[in-house]
Amino acid sequence: MLESVKLALRVTISDFDEEIQGLIDAAKRDLSISGVDVIDETDPLIRRAIITYCKAHFGYDNPDAERLQASYESLKEHLSLSFEYRAVDDNATS
Repeated sequence: MLESVKLALRVTISDFDEEIQGLIDAAKRDLSISGVDVIDETDPLIRRAIITYCKAHFGYDNPDAERLQASYESLKEHLSLSFEYRAVDDNATS
């Protein structure tokens, strides 16, 4: 995932790897807190959400940060409402 995010951020050096990995981890945690239980990095929507989160939060003078954050929030909401991204509770009653 790190290399995909770096590519999306147009970062070619490893100087920012720790910061970018922190953003990836924060995106996953934010999705999890929001009710997205299935976080499969090979899933295109999950990948897009993580990349969008990272693009919104990377750097200080990002003129697109607000637009990207809104896009991430919308995608996160859709993922959290979808049964495909929720864990199945075997103890749930029908």
